[in-house]
Amino acid sequence: MALIELTKGLLPGRYRQMERAEMEERVRKIKEELGTSLFIPGHHYQKDEVIQFADAVGDSLQLAQVSAANRQAEHIVFCGVHFMAETADILTSEAQTVYLPDMRAGCSMADMADIYQTERAWSALQELFGDTIIPLTYVNSTAAIKAFTGRNGGSCVTSSNARSMVEWAFTEKPRILFLPDQHLGRNTAFDIGVPLEKMAVWNPVSDILEFEGNINDIQVILWKGHCSVHENFTVSNIQELRRTRPDMNIIVHPECRREVVALADDNGSTKYIIDAIERAEAGSAWAIGTEMNLVKRIIESHPDKDIVSLNPNMCPCLTMNRIDLPHLLWSLETIAAGERGNVIQVGNETAAEAKLSLARMLMRAY
Repeated sequence: MALIELTKGLLPGRYRQMERAEMEERVRKIKEELGTSLFIPGHHYQKDEVIQFADAVGDSLQLAQVSAANRQAEHIVFCGVHFMAETADILTSEAQTVYLPDMRAGCSMADMADIYQTERAWSALQELFGDTIIPLTYVNSTAAIKAFTGRNGGSCVTSSNARSMVEWAFTEKPRILFLPDQHLGRNTAFDIGVPLEKMAVWNPVSDILEFEGNINDIQVILWKGHCSVHENFTVSNIQELRRTRPDMNIIVHPECRREVVALADDNGSTKYIIDAIERAEAGSAWAIGTEMNLVKRIIESHPDKDIVSLNPNMCPCLTMNRIDLPHLLWSLETIAAGERGNVIQVGNETAAEAKLSLARMLMRAY
Protein backbone atom coordinates (compact mmCIF):
# COMPACT_ATOMS: atom_id res chain seq x y z
CA MET A 1 0.00 0.00 0.00
CA ALA A 2 1.04 3.61 -0.46
CA LEU A 3 2.24 5.44 2.62
CA ILE A 4 1.51 9.15 2.59
CA GLU A 5 3.30 11.83 4.58
CA LEU A 6 1.00 14.83 4.77
CA THR A 7 1.73 18.48 5.17
CA LYS A 8 0.04 20.12 8.14
CA GLY A 9 -3.51 20.85 7.08
CA LEU A 10 -4.78 22.30 3.84
CA LEU A 11 -3.17 24.90 1.63
CA PRO A 12 -2.34 27.94 3.80
CA GLY A 13 -4.57 30.89 2.99
CA ARG A 14 -1.67 33.18 2.16
CA TYR A 15 -1.08 31.33 -1.10
CA ARG A 16 -4.60 32.11 -2.28
CA GLN A 17 -4.01 35.81 -1.56
CA MET A 18 -0.82 36.10 -3.63
CA GLU A 19 -0.79 37.62 -7.08
CA ARG A 20 0.05 35.20 -9.87
CA ALA A 21 3.18 37.15 -10.79
CA GLU A 22 4.54 36.82 -7.26
CA MET A 23 3.90 33.09 -7.17
CA GLU A 24 5.54 32.59 -10.53
CA GLU A 25 8.61 34.55 -9.43
CA ARG A 26 8.88 32.46 -6.23
CA VAL A 27 8.66 29.22 -8.20
CA ARG A 28 11.37 30.37 -10.60
CA LYS A 29 13.62 31.35 -7.69
CA ILE A 30 13.23 27.99 -5.93
CA LYS A 31 13.84 26.10 -9.17
CA GLU A 32 17.04 28.07 -9.62
CA GLU A 33 18.12 27.48 -6.00
CA LEU A 34 17.46 23.73 -6.01
CA GLY A 35 18.87 23.24 -9.50
CA THR A 36 19.22 19.68 -10.72
CA SER A 37 18.14 18.26 -7.35
CA LEU A 38 14.55 19.24 -8.27
CA PHE A 39 12.57 17.70 -11.11
CA ILE A 40 8.98 18.66 -12.01
CA PRO A 41 7.15 16.28 -14.36
CA GLY A 42 3.82 17.61 -15.66
CA HIS A 43 1.02 15.55 -17.18
CA HIS A 44 -0.55 16.66 -20.46
CA TYR A 45 -3.84 17.46 -18.70
CA GLN A 46 -2.35 20.01 -16.29
CA LYS A 47 -3.19 23.70 -16.39
CA ASP A 48 -0.90 26.06 -18.28
CA GLU A 49 -0.06 27.84 -15.02
CA VAL A 50 1.58 24.59 -13.89
CA ILE A 51 2.86 23.23 -17.20
CA GLN A 52 4.99 26.35 -17.74
CA PHE A 53 7.26 25.13 -14.92
CA ALA A 54 7.38 21.46 -15.92
CA ASP A 55 10.80 20.00 -16.74
CA ALA A 56 9.09 17.27 -18.76
CA VAL A 57 5.55 16.98 -20.17
CA GLY A 58 3.97 13.68 -21.12
CA ASP A 59 1.78 10.73 -20.16
CA SER A 60 1.91 9.16 -16.71
CA LEU A 61 4.20 6.19 -17.40
CA GLN A 62 6.51 8.23 -19.59
CA LEU A 63 6.92 10.81 -16.83
CA ALA A 64 7.58 8.12 -14.21
CA GLN A 65 10.27 6.61 -16.44
CA VAL A 66 11.88 10.00 -17.11
CA SER A 67 11.87 10.72 -13.38
CA ALA A 68 13.57 7.41 -12.63
CA ALA A 69 16.21 8.06 -15.29
CA ASN A 70 17.05 11.45 -13.80
CA ARG A 71 19.40 10.27 -11.06
CA GLN A 72 20.41 13.82 -10.14
CA ALA A 73 16.88 14.64 -9.00
CA GLU A 74 16.41 14.14 -5.27
CA HIS A 75 12.99 15.81 -5.22
CA ILE A 76 10.36 14.85 -7.82
CA VAL A 77 7.30 17.10 -7.58
CA PHE A 78 4.79 15.20 -9.71
CA CYS A 79 2.15 17.43 -11.26
CA GLY A 80 -0.48 14.85 -12.05
CA VAL A 81 -2.70 12.63 -9.92
CA HIS A 82 -2.12 10.14 -7.13
CA PHE A 83 -1.63 6.93 -9.12
CA MET A 84 0.92 8.68 -11.35
CA ALA A 85 2.99 9.74 -8.36
CA GLU A 86 2.77 6.16 -7.03
CA THR A 87 4.16 4.81 -10.31
CA ALA A 88 6.98 7.34 -10.16
CA ASP A 89 7.83 6.21 -6.63
CA ILE A 90 7.78 2.56 -7.69
CA LEU A 91 10.28 3.19 -10.49
CA THR A 92 12.57 5.74 -8.82
CA SER A 93 15.42 4.95 -6.44
CA GLU A 94 15.43 5.14 -2.65
CA ALA A 95 17.53 8.30 -2.92
CA GLN A 96 14.65 10.06 -4.66
CA THR A 97 11.48 11.39 -3.02
CA VAL A 98 8.20 11.85 -4.88
CA TYR A 99 5.76 14.57 -3.85
CA LEU A 100 2.19 15.32 -4.94
CA PRO A 101 1.40 19.04 -4.48
CA ASP A 102 -2.24 18.36 -3.52
CA MET A 103 -3.18 15.03 -2.01
CA ARG A 104 -6.77 15.52 -3.18
CA ALA A 105 -5.60 15.09 -6.79
CA GLY A 106 -6.92 11.60 -7.35
CA CYS A 107 -8.39 9.78 -10.34
CA SER A 108 -12.01 8.70 -10.34
CA MET A 109 -11.22 5.83 -12.70
CA ALA A 110 -8.45 4.46 -10.50
CA ASP A 111 -10.73 4.79 -7.47
CA MET A 112 -13.34 2.58 -9.16
CA ALA A 113 -11.18 -0.50 -8.50
CA ASP A 114 -9.86 -0.88 -4.97
CA ILE A 115 -7.87 -3.89 -3.91
CA TYR A 116 -10.60 -5.31 -1.65
CA GLN A 117 -13.15 -5.29 -4.47
CA THR A 118 -10.58 -6.77 -6.82
CA GLU A 119 -9.56 -9.64 -4.54
CA ARG A 120 -13.23 -10.43 -3.94
CA ALA A 121 -13.93 -10.39 -7.68
CA TRP A 122 -10.89 -12.56 -8.43
CA SER A 123 -12.05 -15.18 -5.94
CA ALA A 124 -15.54 -15.28 -7.47
CA LEU A 125 -14.20 -15.44 -11.03
CA GLN A 126 -11.79 -18.24 -10.13
CA GLU A 127 -14.75 -20.23 -8.84
CA LEU A 128 -16.62 -19.62 -12.10
CA PHE A 129 -13.81 -20.12 -14.59
CA GLY A 130 -10.96 -21.82 -12.76
CA ASP A 131 -7.38 -20.98 -13.66
CA THR A 132 -8.25 -19.61 -17.11
CA ILE A 133 -7.95 -15.86 -16.51
CA ILE A 134 -5.04 -13.45 -16.69
CA PRO A 135 -5.48 -9.95 -15.22
CA LEU A 136 -4.45 -6.79 -17.05
CA THR A 137 -4.63 -3.32 -15.56
CA TYR A 138 -4.48 0.04 -17.24
CA VAL A 139 -1.66 2.14 -15.76
CA ASN A 140 -4.45 4.45 -14.57
CA SER A 141 -4.82 2.30 -11.46
CA THR A 142 -3.54 2.23 -7.91
CA ALA A 143 -0.24 0.65 -6.92
CA ALA A 144 -2.21 -2.06 -5.12
CA ILE A 145 -4.01 -3.05 -8.34
CA LYS A 146 -0.75 -3.06 -10.28
CA ALA A 147 0.68 -5.32 -7.57
CA PHE A 148 -2.38 -7.60 -7.85
CA THR A 149 -1.73 -8.14 -11.56
CA GLY A 150 1.95 -8.66 -10.87
CA ARG A 151 1.48 -11.50 -8.39
CA ASN A 152 -1.21 -13.16 -10.52
CA GLY A 153 0.86 -13.41 -13.69
CA GLY A 154 -0.63 -10.35 -15.37
CA SER A 155 0.61 -7.01 -16.54
CA CYS A 156 -0.01 -3.31 -16.87
CA VAL A 157 -1.01 -1.74 -20.18
CA THR A 158 -1.05 1.80 -21.53
CA SER A 159 -3.43 3.23 -24.10
CA SER A 160 -0.53 3.08 -26.58
CA ASN A 161 0.34 -0.59 -26.08
CA ALA A 162 -3.00 -2.05 -24.97
CA ARG A 163 -3.43 -3.96 -28.22
CA SER A 164 -0.07 -5.73 -28.05
CA MET A 165 -0.57 -6.51 -24.36
CA VAL A 166 -4.06 -7.96 -24.88
CA GLU A 167 -2.69 -10.09 -27.72
CA TRP A 168 0.08 -11.31 -25.40
CA ALA A 169 -2.41 -12.05 -22.63
CA PHE A 170 -4.38 -14.36 -24.90
CA THR A 171 -1.24 -16.41 -25.49
CA GLU A 172 -1.09 -16.97 -21.71
CA LYS A 173 -4.73 -17.71 -20.83
CA PRO A 174 -8.03 -18.03 -22.73
CA ARG A 175 -9.67 -15.23 -20.72
CA ILE A 176 -8.73 -11.73 -19.62
CA LEU A 177 -9.84 -9.62 -16.69
CA PHE A 178 -9.29 -5.99 -17.71
CA LEU A 179 -9.20 -3.29 -15.00
CA PRO A 180 -10.31 -0.61 -14.32
CA ASP A 181 -11.46 1.02 -17.60
CA GLN A 182 -14.11 -1.00 -19.37
CA HIS A 183 -14.01 1.23 -22.46
CA LEU A 184 -10.30 0.85 -23.21
CA GLY A 185 -10.64 -2.88 -22.59
CA ARG A 186 -13.68 -3.20 -24.82
CA ASN A 187 -12.26 -1.10 -27.65
CA THR A 188 -8.94 -2.93 -27.59
CA ALA A 189 -10.44 -6.42 -27.48
CA PHE A 190 -12.86 -5.52 -30.28
CA ASP A 191 -9.98 -4.24 -32.42
CA ILE A 192 -8.19 -7.60 -32.22
CA GLY A 193 -11.34 -9.48 -33.19
CA VAL A 194 -13.13 -10.37 -29.96
CA PRO A 195 -16.87 -9.90 -30.60
CA LEU A 196 -18.86 -7.80 -28.16
CA GLU A 197 -21.09 -10.76 -27.34
CA LYS A 198 -18.06 -12.53 -25.86
CA MET A 199 -17.35 -9.72 -23.41
CA ALA A 200 -18.83 -9.57 -19.92
CA VAL A 201 -18.76 -6.80 -17.30
CA TRP A 202 -17.90 -7.32 -13.64
CA ASN A 203 -19.87 -4.97 -11.40
CA PRO A 204 -17.75 -4.39 -8.27
CA VAL A 205 -20.61 -2.73 -6.40
CA SER A 206 -23.05 -5.62 -6.70
CA ASP A 207 -20.40 -8.34 -7.18
CA ILE A 208 -22.28 -9.55 -10.24
CA LEU A 209 -20.99 -10.69 -13.62
CA GLU A 210 -23.17 -8.85 -16.13
CA PHE A 211 -23.61 -11.08 -19.17
CA GLU A 212 -26.38 -12.57 -21.27
CA GLY A 213 -25.64 -15.94 -22.75
CA ASN A 214 -23.47 -18.96 -21.99
CA ILE A 215 -20.67 -17.89 -19.64
CA ASN A 216 -18.37 -20.45 -21.26
CA ASP A 217 -18.30 -18.15 -24.30
CA ILE A 218 -16.79 -15.26 -22.30
CA GLN A 219 -13.30 -14.24 -23.39
CA VAL A 220 -12.99 -10.79 -21.84
CA ILE A 221 -14.22 -9.67 -18.42
CA LEU A 222 -14.33 -5.88 -18.20
CA TRP A 223 -14.24 -4.09 -14.87
CA LYS A 224 -17.15 -1.65 -14.58
CA GLY A 225 -15.04 1.51 -14.41
CA HIS A 226 -14.54 4.48 -16.69
CA CYS A 227 -12.89 7.87 -17.15
CA SER A 228 -15.30 10.59 -16.07
CA VAL A 229 -13.86 12.91 -18.73
CA HIS A 230 -13.85 10.65 -21.77
CA GLU A 231 -17.22 9.08 -21.01
CA ASN A 232 -18.77 12.52 -21.58
CA PHE A 233 -18.09 12.40 -25.32
CA THR A 234 -21.26 11.09 -26.93
CA VAL A 235 -22.74 9.80 -30.15
CA SER A 236 -24.83 12.99 -30.23
CA ASN A 237 -21.63 15.06 -30.24
CA ILE A 238 -20.47 13.23 -33.34
CA GLN A 239 -23.86 13.35 -35.07
CA GLU A 240 -24.13 17.10 -34.52
CA LEU A 241 -20.65 17.66 -35.87
CA ARG A 242 -21.30 15.48 -38.92
CA ARG A 243 -24.39 17.59 -39.60
CA THR A 244 -22.81 21.01 -39.11
CA ARG A 245 -19.17 20.39 -40.04
CA PRO A 246 -18.87 17.41 -42.36
CA ASP A 247 -15.32 18.52 -43.22
CA MET A 248 -14.10 17.83 -39.69
CA ASN A 249 -11.85 14.86 -38.94
CA ILE A 250 -12.88 13.35 -35.60
CA ILE A 251 -10.20 11.77 -33.43
CA VAL A 252 -10.90 10.43 -29.94
CA HIS A 253 -9.17 8.68 -27.05
CA PRO A 254 -9.91 4.92 -26.63
CA GLU A 255 -11.20 5.64 -23.11
CA CYS A 256 -14.35 6.87 -24.90
CA ARG A 257 -17.39 4.61 -25.21
CA ARG A 258 -17.33 1.92 -27.90
CA GLU A 259 -20.07 3.57 -29.95
CA VAL A 260 -18.18 6.89 -29.96
CA VAL A 261 -14.92 5.26 -31.04
CA ALA A 262 -16.78 3.36 -33.78
CA LEU A 263 -18.19 6.58 -35.26
CA ALA A 264 -14.95 8.57 -35.03
CA ASP A 265 -12.48 8.75 -37.91
CA ASP A 266 -9.58 7.73 -35.72
CA ASN A 267 -8.68 6.95 -32.14
CA GLY A 268 -5.53 6.62 -30.10
CA SER A 269 -3.56 7.52 -27.01
CA THR A 270 -2.78 11.07 -25.97
CA LYS A 271 0.57 10.88 -27.76
CA TYR A 272 -1.12 9.42 -30.83
CA ILE A 273 -3.58 12.33 -30.91
CA ILE A 274 -0.82 14.93 -30.46
CA ASP A 275 1.27 13.35 -33.22
CA ALA A 276 -1.72 13.03 -35.57
CA ILE A 277 -2.48 16.73 -35.32
CA GLU A 278 1.22 17.55 -35.73
CA ARG A 279 1.34 15.57 -38.99
CA ALA A 280 -1.95 16.95 -40.33
CA GLU A 281 -1.93 19.32 -43.27
CA ALA A 282 -2.26 23.05 -42.72
CA GLY A 283 -5.88 24.11 -43.15
CA SER A 284 -7.27 20.75 -42.09
CA ALA A 285 -10.16 20.64 -39.61
CA TRP A 286 -10.20 18.49 -36.48
CA ALA A 287 -12.51 17.71 -33.58
CA ILE A 288 -10.69 16.10 -30.66
CA GLY A 289 -12.29 13.93 -28.02
CA THR A 290 -9.99 14.21 -25.01
CA GLU A 291 -9.29 16.40 -21.96
CA MET A 292 -9.92 20.12 -22.44
CA ASN A 293 -6.64 21.53 -21.11
CA LEU A 294 -4.77 19.43 -23.65
CA VAL A 295 -7.17 20.33 -26.46
CA LYS A 296 -6.71 24.03 -25.73
CA ARG A 297 -2.93 23.60 -25.77
CA ILE A 298 -3.11 21.76 -29.10
CA ILE A 299 -5.27 24.54 -30.55
CA GLU A 300 -2.76 27.18 -29.44
CA SER A 301 0.13 25.19 -30.89
CA HIS A 302 -1.51 24.80 -34.31
CA PRO A 303 -2.95 28.13 -35.47
CA ASP A 304 -2.72 26.86 -39.06
CA LYS A 305 -5.45 24.27 -38.40
CA ASP A 306 -9.13 24.47 -37.47
CA ILE A 307 -9.38 22.55 -34.19
CA VAL A 308 -12.27 22.23 -31.72
CA SER A 309 -13.28 19.98 -28.86
CA LEU A 310 -15.69 17.23 -29.86
CA ASN A 311 -17.85 18.28 -26.91
CA PRO A 312 -18.03 22.11 -26.78
CA ASN A 313 -19.32 21.95 -23.19
CA MET A 314 -16.52 19.73 -21.92
CA CYS A 315 -14.81 20.62 -18.63
CA PRO A 316 -11.17 19.87 -17.78
CA CYS A 317 -10.34 16.90 -15.54
CA LEU A 318 -11.41 18.26 -12.15
CA THR A 319 -9.15 16.07 -10.01
CA MET A 320 -6.12 16.74 -12.20
CA ASN A 321 -6.83 20.46 -11.93
CA ARG A 322 -6.45 20.37 -8.16
CA ILE A 323 -2.76 20.79 -8.90
CA ASP A 324 -2.54 24.52 -9.44
CA LEU A 325 0.06 27.25 -9.07
CA PRO A 326 -0.59 27.88 -5.34
CA HIS A 327 -0.20 24.18 -4.49
CA LEU A 328 2.93 23.89 -6.63
CA LEU A 329 4.50 26.86 -4.88
CA TRP A 330 3.52 25.52 -1.45
CA SER A 331 5.11 22.16 -2.26
CA LEU A 332 8.32 23.77 -3.49
CA GLU A 333 8.60 26.12 -0.53
CA THR A 334 8.11 23.17 1.83
CA ILE A 335 10.99 21.35 0.14
CA ALA A 336 13.18 24.46 0.09
CA ALA A 337 12.62 24.81 3.85
CA GLY A 338 13.98 21.30 4.38
CA GLU A 339 10.59 19.87 5.37
CA ARG A 340 8.70 16.85 4.04
CA GLY A 341 5.08 17.08 3.00
CA ASN A 342 2.70 15.27 0.66
CA VAL A 343 5.27 12.52 0.14
CA ILE A 344 4.13 9.48 -1.85
CA GLN A 345 5.83 6.26 -0.75
CA VAL A 346 4.67 2.83 -1.87
CA GLY A 347 5.40 -0.05 0.50
CA ASN A 348 8.23 -2.38 -0.51
CA GLU A 349 6.13 -5.50 -1.10
CA THR A 350 3.52 -3.64 -3.11
CA ALA A 351 6.21 -1.84 -5.10
CA ALA A 352 8.02 -5.09 -5.94
CA GLU A 353 4.85 -6.78 -7.23
CA ALA A 354 3.75 -3.67 -9.12
CA LYS A 355 7.21 -3.38 -10.69
CA LEU A 356 6.85 -6.98 -11.88
CA SER A 357 3.60 -6.04 -13.62
CA LEU A 358 5.24 -3.03 -15.23
CA ALA A 359 8.27 -5.10 -16.27
CA ARG A 360 6.12 -7.65 -18.08
CA MET A 361 4.65 -4.81 -20.10
CA LEU A 362 7.94 -3.10 -20.85
CA MET A 363 9.51 -6.35 -22.03
CA ARG A 364 6.83 -6.93 -24.65
CA ALA A 365 5.12 -3.73 -25.61
CA TYR A 366 7.87 -1.49 -26.90
